[in-house]
Amino acid sequence: MKVKTTYFCSNCGAQSAKWVGKCNSCNEWNTFEEEIIEKDKKNVLPSKTKKMSKPVPVSEIKFSQDQRIDTGNNEFNRVLGGGLVLGSMVLIGGEPGIGKSTLALQIALNISKFKTLYVSGEESLQQIKLRSQRIGDKKSVETGNNSDKISEENCLVLSETKLENVLLHAEAENPDILVIDSIQTIFTERLESSPGSVSQIRECATGILNYCKENSKPVILIGHINKEGNLAGPKVLEHIVDTVLQFEGDRNHIYRILRSIKNRFGSTSELGIFEMQSTGLREVTNPSELLLSQTNENASGVAVSASIEGVRPFLIEVQALVSTAAYGTPQRTSTGFDSKRLSILLAVLEKRAGFRLATKDVFLNIAGGIKVNDPAIDLAVVCSILSSDLDISLDKDVCFAGEIGLSGEIRPVTRIEQRIGEAEKLGFKKIFISKYNKKTSEFDGKDISIVRVAKVEEVFKAMFA
Repeated sequence: MKVKTTYFCSNCGAQSAKWVGKCNSCNEWNTFEEEIIEKDKKNVLPSKTKKMSKPVPVSEIKFSQDQRIDTGNNEFNRVLGGGLVLGSMVLIGGEPGIGKSTLALQIALNISKFKTLYVSGEESLQQIKLRSQRIGDKKSVETGNNSDKISEENCLVLSETKLENVLLHAEAENPDILVIDSIQTIFTERLESSPGSVSQIRECATGILNYCKENSKPVILIGHINKEGNLAGPKVLEHIVDTVLQFEGDRNHIYRILRSIKNRFGSTSELGIFEMQSTGLREVTNPSELLLSQTNENASGVAVSASIEGVRPFLIEVQALVSTAAYGTPQRTSTGFDSKRLSILLAVLEKRAGFRLATKDVFLNIAGGIKVNDPAIDLAVVCSILSSDLDISLDKDVCFAGEIGLSGEIRPVTRIEQRIGEAEKLGFKKIFISKYNKKTSEFDGKDISIVRVAKVEEVFKAMFA
């Protein structure tokens, strides 16, 4: 029988009978790929007859507030919004070797009260056993605690790549949680294209979604990313799932960051921080300790900002280096901070504060490899740049929290009480905030001094006078 092929957009999943250079749906160029689709309808597996769902009034829908499953990992629970929601699909993406499979297996082993089916299409059963021994709780084994044994018995491992077999095992075992590592390795016989293609990912994700919603089982999917850093496969995959989590971090460093990109059941501004160790991923309960330098030496170009991600306040170190441009054209390089925002702050210093930085290279780095979007870090960025330009170090017990406007004014930031409280807890003696923040008596008489400023010039006079 003649093989029939068609073209799919690798970005959005749009279908075309012939190859086109530009996708009419997402306006991306050179994204269409040729794939084989099934011609013989006899090979299509018949779907099971199921009862048709009936419309139900909203008032009659049964709902309980305790619809979340505690994963035993506080950082993972925080990013999800409190735990796994019944009948939800969670997609975890990240670079190769970042720790996605380690995180998923740790969660499967930590949930001792629920049965978990861990489906791996990339590793054998022996490889998974070696990883489970490496990340297992050795203390509970040494002390004779049976909690570790129960979690291993309730974690079922399956090495399978065929979607139909995965669903059959899921229906037979009836697990409370289903983990699939990874969605790019799963394929269905209904399509003749290779695993990982656009059509296979879309079809397999839809099949898993039907099982998830019909049985009210939470599903954790692990997804690959492409060279641009986006999740591999069609954009439809991100629309199908309920939560998209991005696992970030440099493989040369020990810290990993779990960030929420999409979450139908919680906030997308939450952040989870882990430390990669030989025994697995360790939760970092106090991120301020790892984001701040532990050295006692005073160095110029270093400032500390009181930032907030989600509901968690933490202090982060900003490092700047200003030097004379060697080749005429100055460089503007930033790591963990928006480069366009850096250009705006440099223009404000040129126009409003009178600093001549147009002929100098400016390099900015956020310590710990973290990416910060909080506008309250602007004041610390400006102070670190001025400190490096003047080669004058800032006091180590001073931190900053303020947004800078185009006219050089320091704008107020939200939740200033939590920022001040975190700075005081870590031993800082002084914090610079906006003059326009509402005055609060909560920190009057405490160990931290609050300095209110309205312009960049006032901060410069107070720090470098």
